[in-house]
Amino acid sequence: MQYNKKTIILINATIFFLIAISGLYAQSGIDPYKIERVGLTGWQFLKIQNDARFAAMGGAFTAVSRGDAGSIFSNPAALTGVTNLDCFISNVNWIADIGYRNASIAKRIGQVGVFGFSIAVVDMGEMAETINSPVSGENRTEAVVTGNTFSASDFAVGLSYAKKITDRLSIGGNVRWIQEKIADVSMQNVSVDFGTIFYTGFKSLRFAMLARNFGPDAHLVGWSEEYQSEAVDVRMPLDFRLGLAMDFFDTEGSNQLLTISLDGSHPNDGPEKINLGGEYIFADILILRAGYRFNYDEENFSFGGGLQHKIGQVSAKINYAFVNFSRLKQVQMFSLGFSF
Repeated sequence: MQYNKKTIILINATIFFLIAISGLYAQSGIDPYKIERVGLTGWQFLKIQNDARFAAMGGAFTAVSRGDAGSIFSNPAALTGVTNLDCFISNVNWIADIGYRNASIAKRIGQVGVFGFSIAVVDMGEMAETINSPVSGENRTEAVVTGNTFSASDFAVGLSYAKKITDRLSIGGNVRWIQEKIADVSMQNVSVDFGTIFYTGFKSLRFAMLARNFGPDAHLVGWSEEYQSEAVDVRMPLDFRLGLAMDFFDTEGSNQLLTISLDGSHPNDGPEKINLGGEYIFADILILRAGYRFNYDEENFSFGGGLQHKIGQVSAKINYAFVNFSRLKQVQMFSLGFSF
């Protein structure tokens, strides 16, 4: 049996992806499920999926290449899909009444590439202050509500850049300044993301690699006179991802498009995860999405949809996502986008 060049590329690429995914789970000596590295990092807001489009697709965003300004918060390599000027706004009603709002803008500068700017704000609201008070006559303490309140918040602002190296390969990256604050103490850091998207040449099949949230350790507080030691290092929530995606019904003149996307994730503060999602577009107006998250503690299925319409030189889109969190109930989010 003889195979043409494209078939060989597809077979090799598929084998590579499966080996890479299996490598995420490969461990030696200790069963990986006995030690899951949970709770070893800070800056958890960087892990929240804020784009309703990708949240509805089960978080399988790494190889979805039809990018807009929202790609800054997923795989920045997809920013190469911006043809001129694109804006993105999102609002997320997260669990425990936490609000997460962000916005971004991306502009293509000819053959130089696409530049982006983003801002994200997390507001955790007012919380009751408690202190540990000694119990009279006993060698223990108990929590006491003081009647005061305090708040906590996160903030990130960053610059992005993406460029097509060839007609098949796109690269992109983010550099963000981030701040985490609780009551009257805070810490700052720098976060770096880097992503690629590569088209195999077999139809629309593409592979992607993404490394997110690189940065040094930080301290929320400094030297402790009480304990005569430095505070424990707060590590960044590193996440390495491999993605695979392909479009169907994408022939010329077709009024529908189906995209299937698969991600494998290797975080440094938890077990490996798999994300699977799909997006169906009809008549370039109506969009339906669904996905599933595997090996997550609470998150599992998700779904959503959207509408997009072009008026003159402006294309507007609105997206909605529903993400089930099992015992923590659910999260709903909306995002808006404008392309000029």
